[in-house]
Amino acid sequence: MAKFNWRRSAVALAVVPLLALAACSGGGKPADTANAAAGGAVVDTPRLKIALITHAAAGDTFWDIVRKGAETAAKKDNVDLLYSGDGDAGRQAQLVQQAIDQKVDGIAVTLAKPDALKDVVQKALAAGIPVVSLNAGEDQYKAMGVMAHFGQSDKLAGVTVGKRLASEGIKHPICVIQEQGHVGLENRCAGIKENVPGSEVVYVNGADMTSVASTVTAKLQSTPDADAIVGLGAPFTLTIVKSVKDSGSKVKVASFDLNGDLAKAIVDGSVEFTVDQQPYLQGYGSVDAIWLSKVGGFKVGGGQQVYTGPAVVDKSNASDVSKFAQAGIR
Repeated sequence: MAKFNWRRSAVALAVVPLLALAACSGGGKPADTANAAAGGAVVDTPRLKIALITHAAAGDTFWDIVRKGAETAAKKDNVDLLYSGDGDAGRQAQLVQQAIDQKVDGIAVTLAKPDALKDVVQKALAAGIPVVSLNAGEDQYKAMGVMAHFGQSDKLAGVTVGKRLASEGIKHPICVIQEQGHVGLENRCAGIKENVPGSEVVYVNGADMTSVASTVTAKLQSTPDADAIVGLGAPFTLTIVKSVKDSGSKVKVASFDLNGDLAKAIVDGSVEFTVDQQPYLQGYGSVDAIWLSKVGGFKVGGGQQVYTGPAVVDKSNASDVSKFAQAGIR
């Protein structure tokens, strides 16, 4: 399957106007050097209203990064961004319905639990509202008629972690899922198990970090042969690090996703590595894709998934990535 390179395409789009100016340098309207020098100006296309609706759980800083990327694109594209999120799939579907009722110009939605959202997505499409998905739902978005999907392949991300663990001789990792039934999280753990057959899953209540800590501590104490534990999100992994210390376990800690504190933990060695799906790109790309479809009928990705990861962050590059994580964009 062809992979769409968002960054390369963005560069190509930026180069096109320069080439056009060079080709027409013999005549025509002079370039507006003042605006060109300013850079980053808002487009002069009509103002749009776009809803970004996620399955964000309270306190999960991952979604702050997604939102920041979306807000950056919205500012550039002259878009009024309506952000909302709910970890309950039924209530998330209600938020999509509210966006339809508001007659938005486009909807970007996560499909962590696609069965709960498929009907309301069809309602949006029937109302003529373009829909893109992000973060979760890479296996379902096409069948639902969604225009594009921005995110990593969670299965590939899991395979990436599994291969890394296997290369380090890990035999019995524990994969900690904070939201049972989330298709992306299940795929991550499945990818690990595909490469380390001795891996197992433990479910925790991601809405209660105290419960996460106690469940993980108890699991480590009852599983003395475990040699690694993997968190599926930065806040959860940081809680797991504390549980490892409290339990006296010697397991290695790995992670998915990233924030500033996790980058520091990789630098200081308390976390071995993480696989970053670059959520800023997911938010940015989703809003930009809807704007592009409105102003030019463009179909970003040509119907294929636009990959934003996986990108491995370990001790070799964590210091460099950390400055971006501290700024809230990694």
